[in-house]
Amino acid sequence: EKTVPIPEKLNEWAPRPPPEFVRDVMGSSAGAGSGEFHVYRHLRRREYQRQDFMDAMAEKQRLDEEFQKKLERNKMIAEEQTAKRRRKRQKLKEKKLQAKKNKLEQKKQEKEPDQSQERVSSEDDEEDSKEEEEEKEDDAEEPSFVMGR
Repeated sequence: EKTVPIPEKLNEWAPRPPPEFVRDVMGSSAGAGSGEFHVYRHLRRREYQRQDFMDAMAEKQRLDEEFQKKLERNKMIAEEQTAKRRRKRQKLKEKKLQAKKNKLEQKKQEKEPDQSQERVSSEDDEEDSKEEEEEKEDDAEEPSFVMGR
C-alpha cells in the first residue's frame, strides 16, 4: 500500500561553457605568483574536460548515425527479399491457375464443344473471386521483420 518513490532520470553531465572573456591570464610560470599556479591548473583541467566531452558527444552522434544507416539498409534488404518472394509466389500461383484453366478447357471441349465458351467465362468469374479472397489472406505485403522499433 505504500507508494514507492521512483527517482527521475539524471541529466547527463555537461561542462560549464568557457568564459567569454578571461582576465588575468597567467601561465604556469613566467611571473605567476605562488597561488596563480593552482588557478591556472584548474582552468586547464576544466578546458580539457570540456574538449573531451565534446569529442565524446561527436563520437556518440557518429555511432548513432551509423546505426540508423545500418537499420535502414537492413530494412531495405528485408523488403527486397519479401518482394522477391512475393513475385515468386504470385508467379507460381498464376502458373497453377493457368494450368487449371487449360485442363478445364480441354475437358469441356472434349465433352461439349458448343457450350464450352459460356461455361468457361462463368468459371473464370468464380476463380477470380477465389483469387481475390486468397490475396486478402496473404500477409506477405509486410516486411518479414523490422528492427529498431
